[in-house]
Amino acid sequence: MFGSRSFESSSSSYADAVIGVGILALISLAVAWATHKPASTGAPAAISLAYSRLPIDALFSWLRMAAAYAISLVFTMVYAYSAAHNRRAERILIPLLDILQSVPVLSFLPVVLLAFIHLVPHSSLGVNLASIVLIFTGQVWNMVFALYNGLITVPRDLRESALSLQLSPWQRFRTLELPYGMVGLVWNSMMSWAGGWFFLMAAEMFSLNDHRYRLRGLGSYLQTAANQSRWGHEIVALLTLIGVIVAMDQLVWRPLLAWADKFKLEMVEGDQQFHSVVLVILRRSRLAQWMGTSLLVPLVEAVDAWLGVGLPRWRRQAAWLGSLLGLARTLATAGTIFLLFSALEDGLRLMSHLSANTVSLIALAVGATLIRVVVSLAFSVAWAVPVGVLIGLSPRLAKLLTPITQIAASVPATALFPGLVALLFRLGGGLTFASVLLMVLGTQWYILFNVIAGASAIPEDLKEAARMFGLKGSRIWRTLILPAIFPYLITGLITAGGGAWNASIVAEYVAFRGHIYTTFGVGAMIAQDSQHGRFAALLAATSLLSITVVVINRLIWRRLYQHATNRYSLS
Repeated sequence: MFGSRSFESSSSSYADAVIGVGILALISLAVAWATHKPASTGAPAAISLAYSRLPIDALFSWLRMAAAYAISLVFTMVYAYSAAHNRRAERILIPLLDILQSVPVLSFLPVVLLAFIHLVPHSSLGVNLASIVLIFTGQVWNMVFALYNGLITVPRDLRESALSLQLSPWQRFRTLELPYGMVGLVWNSMMSWAGGWFFLMAAEMFSLNDHRYRLRGLGSYLQTAANQSRWGHEIVALLTLIGVIVAMDQLVWRPLLAWADKFKLEMVEGDQQFHSVVLVILRRSRLAQWMGTSLLVPLVEAVDAWLGVGLPRWRRQAAWLGSLLGLARTLATAGTIFLLFSALEDGLRLMSHLSANTVSLIALAVGATLIRVVVSLAFSVAWAVPVGVLIGLSPRLAKLLTPITQIAASVPATALFPGLVALLFRLGGGLTFASVLLMVLGTQWYILFNVIAGASAIPEDLKEAARMFGLKGSRIWRTLILPAIFPYLITGLITAGGGAWNASIVAEYVAFRGHIYTTFGVGAMIAQDSQHGRFAALLAATSLLSITVVVINRLIWRRLYQHATNRYSLS
């Protein structure tokens, strides 16, 4: 007994020491970043390829990614909840989400960059903010779809139980809806970071009106090394990126996956799929427990009291408040409609100067890119579904392959693409085949991660029932696996389609060794129009692309999504 207590005490002391060192490191990092003097001008500076610059470049890129993810998480909570709980809002928000997740990153670039440069002139801060927003546009959409899918598929009996307990909307969200969607949200958060790394090169080095903007970071380092054919530097930079990814997997994602495992809905308890030393340290640390009980619990209780009891009672006591809030919503809606119509009028006036031949060419370019998107999705589904199910159903394979899939998904294919294009040109393949290959590299992970999430979320009692009935081979796929993963697969396909349209800007337009390689498609048009400031053609290409995406999503994906929700949810 004494030996056991001594061991637990020493283990807790060790955990406290680790947690304390981690907190001090984070504080030191925050202080160093806050006291770092930014450049006094937004003019581009030469990117140094010295190996000694890699650690600080990796830190700068990670900080931009973290800031973009924090914004994405808040946006996800608000947007997904609004779409899931307000039918009127859903009719607008979901089609709008379809558009936003499919519009290539470079379509946002001119507006975002010009806005932040004018907001913070003569400083690198504006360019950094623009980079963070661009990374945000590559991270957020699949997170929103994942949480939205979780919110609308909560079993009916659980909803009725929450209503019978008279939980407020906030309490239902915190105690039921968010935990139910946690597994999908964590897996898609991992995918969001991978997507952020994928577009890091485009978010740290970009051109507008023949002006070049460069930010220190791994993305600009990789792009510079590729342009200069410094393959040794590029390999070292990729190894640095892999080191950051592995550290994120061990320190962040694996603990979150192990923690989220408790939210799986099942009647029979199975083996825990993920184990994390970091989570064990946190659970043993008395310092972490003290912070939770002294800081986190009172904060949650205060929010529960404010949003759960105080606010509704306050509204009932002040009847005039409801009228005031209604008037404010009406004015906000009217203002938004006025701004949208003004923007539409300005856009139509700008595009009216385009010739009919230009518009026809844009339409053909959208069709060419659409063919590549369909082919890339077919290739991705063919391998990602069986592999994702295999990983999701096997704790041993999940432990072994999850870090590998994160690394493969996170390594920017755009860093290797110039060399791949040069090789394919020598072999006679051309950019048409290479562009499809890069789209596959940019889309397959959305499908894989969602399928893994769906397979790992299959309740243990359903697996046990399948074993009792002796279901094997195609029968278990038809009766258990495919119905269980179908909602997650549709979510993956929707976000993968958006990723494919996004990847078209780097798949159809490649700059390498001073040469420009293009293939016919809307991605190449958007890249060229953005770089040269042809805003009328850029707006027309983006608008036609958005219309195409909305039509496809309403006719195909949305119907499949509703079918998955109505037939295959656990309700």
